[in-house]
Formats: sequence, structure tokens, C-alpha cells
Amino acid sequence: MIRLAIAFAFAALPAWAEIRATDIIGREVVLDAPAKHIVLGEGRHMSVLGLLHDDPVALVTGWRLDKALDPPTLAAYRAKFPAIDAITPVGSGNRDISVESIIALDPDLVVLSQMDVGDPGMENARTQIEAAGIPVAYVDFFAQPLENSIPSLRLLGRLTGADARAEEFAAFYDAHLATIRERLEGVERPSVFFHVHAAPAGCCSTVGTGVFDDFITLAGGRNIAQDAVQGVLGNVSLEYLIGADPDFYVATGGAHMAARGGLVLGSGVNTDDAQASFETLIAAPGFSSLRAVEEGHAAGVWHLFNDSPVHVALIEYLAKTFHPDLFAELDPAGTLAEMETRFAPVQVPGTWWVTPAK
Repeated sequence: MIRLAIAFAFAALPAWAEIRATDIIGREVVLDAPAKHIVLGEGRHMSVLGLLHDDPVALVTGWRLDKALDPPTLAAYRAKFPAIDAITPVGSGNRDISVESIIALDPDLVVLSQMDVGDPGMENARTQIEAAGIPVAYVDFFAQPLENSIPSLRLLGRLTGADARAEEFAAFYDAHLATIRERLEGVERPSVFFHVHAAPAGCCSTVGTGVFDDFITLAGGRNIAQDAVQGVLGNVSLEYLIGADPDFYVATGGAHMAARGGLVLGSGVNTDDAQASFETLIAAPGFSSLRAVEEGHAAGVWHLFNDSPVHVALIEYLAKTFHPDLFAELDPAGTLAEMETRFAPVQVPGTWWVTPAK
């Protein structure tokens, strides 16, 4: 009778069906149940999990500190979720990860980035992790953000039992971008130069294909460096920039640029400091003579929009910048605020974009 009672008790418990999903590089990932003990290959993907879960910290056992959360965002998470300090580091440098540390944590899922694919050390690490019976899934919010961000979000939703939340965000994201795509059909595209990690000295790092180039194109611009730069990132001279004479000059920056005297904005940065750093940048020799700067067609944006689906707000900002008459009613700040209040578990103050002072 006791055995029968135990059997009935177990039968009454809810059972999760096996979860099968295909990751962003086409590999099948199989879990016995939604993942509850995750190792993140990129620490800043905590914010992506935060779009899906009210307490993403509770799901993360370990993380690689390369591409970690920026300090103000980490502070916001720590204030609400002190347990974040108990997450175990499993690597620090670029493409550096400790297989031994991961296996010791006994996670039910390891999430790596598409940027890890093809790296011999990371491929070897993945093989060892999977040999230990730990599933590995690849996501991508960086290399091909417009193509892969929502599929990656849906993948994480599927693997962590948050399908409904992933679909809700996907509908929000798709609706906002659909408006831009529809209105830009047949519209003339202005030329754009994207100056990444912008500083007056050492000009100029810029973008070729992928990432910000995708954002420029969807927002109705034409990236002039696409032919000059092979791959995602590259450098051109200040003379090249002056000779190219773009219709728009857009700089990216963050708190990390303070040490170089560059553009400082983003999380934790107040409006006055962001404005001052931008004015210093566009007043520098060479930049000040650009037609785009003289005509007020210059802007600064936060660089770390580049690895999260919240980039939808940046695309709206760029579309409104390039085509103000077409998108007068767009409210990128409102879009960002809605994502924070509707989806994200924490709110992080900051300055996300800036234009020349009037």
C-alpha cells in the first residue's frame, strides 16, 4: 500500500515534456526541463534574460566576465538582486572560458555566442562541456542582429520556460520595426559615417558589415564605410572622412571612452557630461569642418546598444535623425522606457543619445 501511495503521489506531480529547440547555428538542443541553472558565455546577456524573466539572476549559476554587464547596469541589478554577487566567474579574457569551473557548477545549460563559433579554444571547450552531459546553445544579438536577435530570444524563451514572454517581446519589436520598413520603401538614402568608440585623436574606427551597418540600413541610411572596411570593424583616416563628406556623422561612445577623452554617454552618464563630451568631439580639428557637423546633422549614441534587442530604440532614433519629416511622431525615448517598464526587471538611468547644442 505504501508503494502504491508513493506511485500515485509521483503520478500527480506535473511532468515537463522533453524540450527540443534549434539554436542560432542550426544545432539541436535537448533539455529534460526548462533550464534553471545557466552559465552565460557573455555576462551582459543577463539583460537579455531579464527581458524574459522577472528574476534572471536566480537562473544564472556562472558567467564569463568578458563582455560583462557595464558597471551602472550591474549596480542596478545588484541593488535589486544581491545574489548576483554569488554568480561564479568561469572566464575573464576574450574567448577565455574554464571548462573545469563550468562542469563543477553542474549547470543544465550553457549559452554561448555566435562569436565563439570557429574559435579553436572555444570549440574544444564546447566539446568537453557536452561530453560531460551539459547542453550548449548558441545565440546571436551582435553579428547579425536584425536576423538573429528575435530567433535567439525565442530560443532562450523556449529553453527557460518563457515562450509567452518571448513572443510578447517579439511582437513589440516587430511592430516597431515594421513601421520603419514600410515608410522607407523607395526613399532616397542619405550617406552616413558611423564613428565607433569616438575620440578626437586616432580617427577613425568605423563599421563595415553587420551590427551598426544593419541598423544604418534599416533606418534609411547608407553606410559610406561599407566599401572601405572589410568585416565588422576597421579604420579609416580623418582625411578619408573629410573627403567622403557624409550627409550624417554619428559617433558611438560610452563611459569607457572617458580615459581617451572621447564621447562619454550611456548608462550612468548624466546629460550635461554627455553633451560636453560630444561638443568637445565635434569641435576638434577636422570634425568641426564636416558639412554634417556644420549643418547640425551629427549625433552621438550609446555603443552598447549593439548586443541586445533593445537596439530597436536606437534604430528608431536613427530613422528619425535621417528622415525627420517621415518619422516626426517616433518617440525612441518612449520606446526605451516602455521596454524598461514592461519587460526589464531593473531601470538604469543614463543618456542614450545626444545632438549638437542649439
